[in-house]
Amino acid sequence: MSYAFMTDTGLARSKNQDAVYATDDRIGILPNLYVVADGMGGHNAGEYASTYALDQIKIVASNANGSGPVQVLNQAITTANAAVYGKATQDIDKAGMGTTVVAATIENDQLTVANVGDSRLYLCRDRKLEQITVDHSIVEEMVNNGQLSRNLAKDHPKRNFITRAVGAEPQVRVDFFEEDLKANDLILLCSDGLTTMVDEDDIAEIITRDVALDKRVEELVTRANANGGMDNITVILVDPYR
Repeated sequence: MSYAFMTDTGLARSKNQDAVYATDDRIGILPNLYVVADGMGGHNAGEYASTYALDQIKIVASNANGSGPVQVLNQAITTANAAVYGKATQDIDKAGMGTTVVAATIENDQLTVANVGDSRLYLCRDRKLEQITVDHSIVEEMVNNGQLSRNLAKDHPKRNFITRAVGAEPQVRVDFFEEDLKANDLILLCSDGLTTMVDEDDIAEIITRDVALDKRVEELVTRANANGGMDNITVILVDPYR
């Protein structure tokens, strides 16, 4: 298994409110762990929320005694939610802060994914990109209700309005997805700073190039910035079979 990751402030933001963690070493009962968090909130609150949530997830995952990856990831993210929400209620400068979280772990050809918010995980198979996670956003709800086409969704003025975030409420509901992996599959985790700037067809073309993983990740960030870089950009690319 191999992976590469990168996070970048982009061209329009003064600070990077994204946080990223990737390891193929065992962490608690999990054989590996990959996480992207995209913070929200004024002042330094978004940056704090994503970093603090990520720290809590790592701590809980290291010590959790759950019977499987879903239980461990659920415990880690719900604990992070309580911690971020607690900080937000104690400090007026952090009021209303929160963060997306998309996390994944792989064992025995089984991919387990946890998601809150609109950071995404994609599976790339046969050079085709499939979004595994479902965005928790106003625009996604409009698409599901038939009020908006998928083609118009990415340019909608409310595309960044999320309906669920870690730390926004006292409790959080985490969505889980499980996928059976096949040889040559690739896994991409990213914040919306990538997906709002780069089309999925272009993402698929870049991540399937015959170059090192870190070069593909660098090219994704470069392309997002070349297309405007309107948000922070964070990418993890995992090759489970190399």
